[in-house]
Amino acid sequence: MTKINNVFSKNHWAVLLLFFAITSCERELSDEAVFAEFPANGDVFTDAFSAGLDYFPFVGEGADPEAFSVVTDEVFEGNAAMRFDVPSFGNGFVGATFNTTVKRNLTGYDALTFYAKASQAATLNDVGFGIDGDINNKYLTTLSGLEISTNWKKYVIPIPDASKLIGEAGLFWLAEGASFDGDEGGYTLWFDEVRFENLGTIAQSDPAIFSGQDLTQQSFTDSSIIISGLTQTYNLASGINQTVTTAPSYFTFSSSDTGVAIVDELGVISVIGEGTALITAIIDGVEARGSIQINATGGLQSAPAPTLPQANVKSIFSDAYTNATEIDFAPGFGGSTTETALVGGAGDSFLSYANNNFTGIIFNDTVDASALTFMHIDVYVQEAGTEVGIQIRDIGANQEIETNQFTGFPDGDDKDYRTDLTNLSVGQWTSFEIPLAGGIANQKNNLGAIIITGGPNFILDNIYFYTE
Repeated sequence: MTKINNVFSKNHWAVLLLFFAITSCERELSDEAVFAEFPANGDVFTDAFSAGLDYFPFVGEGADPEAFSVVTDEVFEGNAAMRFDVPSFGNGFVGATFNTTVKRNLTGYDALTFYAKASQAATLNDVGFGIDGDINNKYLTTLSGLEISTNWKKYVIPIPDASKLIGEAGLFWLAEGASFDGDEGGYTLWFDEVRFENLGTIAQSDPAIFSGQDLTQQSFTDSSIIISGLTQTYNLASGINQTVTTAPSYFTFSSSDTGVAIVDELGVISVIGEGTALITAIIDGVEARGSIQINATGGLQSAPAPTLPQANVKSIFSDAYTNATEIDFAPGFGGSTTETALVGGAGDSFLSYANNNFTGIIFNDTVDASALTFMHIDVYVQEAGTEVGIQIRDIGANQEIETNQFTGFPDGDDKDYRTDLTNLSVGQWTSFEIPLAGGIANQKNNLGAIIITGGPNFILDNIYFYTE
């Protein structure tokens, strides 16, 4: 089976890197904490790595570790430049972070700048700074879709709020690769004179949350909502408006009623009481476009109680039955933007999905449903027009679907059945009885996964296979 790592969507690199293995627990800081003074060195690569800097390829995500080199035959200035050989489609991608062992104080700068060129005109998937495991990528900044020409040119990535960068180790990162057959690949990138600068020409701050939209959402107590669509836009000296995707920690979030909803610095809204609360944000003193009004109506009602006897059921997720297998409901497929959480209490828990594009429930042990004829699932949505796609996958004898390995199509002897769950009632549970039909009808003795698309926000409960 082709790994999803080789078919990333260009819009999902930054989200993927939030799960990159450079992670650690951030320590709690007291009000009396004194921050160390770090050097205000803005150099990243000028003929050589700056002090303490090293290269860490995203090998675990499928990046080619041999794709990077330092060369002397193609430079913008000085004696050396960085070279990246972008593989052709299906052969991985170029991806790496450049981190320093000596953190930097970057508060005196307003942009990351560099010179770049390519062996052919190309659109760079993602480039930026802020992958820093010591602070959980707290100030990750991403410029997506950067057009690179065949001539050396200076590029500017504005810092969303430099006052936050008092001790940053993640000075530069990029990810580029062919996302599909026919996409650009098999070419070379060069970077030179990579540094942080105080240009003094970065102006007209225009931050946004929820992509600038003013949203209203019905919710319930003890639920959470992820603030998405966080960007910061500045006008550059060239006259263009440069937009970067920003981590939530650049923003200061506010709730009009903290008895209804509160927001943490990671942009997670926790609904804690009934009523209405308006969530807004500022960045560096500038109010962000976009908001969300939370209308909380109390606790989430329980899904309808199943009535079938245990003997007729092989349960995947339900408090009403003994489950037939343990599951991984947050497999972290490459390119997935989904945030998944187990919510509710003992005896009444649910699977909550936010910002879903595609994800899956992977079975630790395959389930033999040869004698079973239906799959049951309960779905709860809070937004009109929400639809959820389901793929029931029998993985066959080769058993080749695993965490981080999903193409969306059956492979070899795999079979699946696909259906869309539509006409979902807002604010209440909708139950579905899905026949085990289609290609899977005669091959359902090795059910190994349920792939989930659509949404983007929904809650699931009582997922089980059964016969009447």
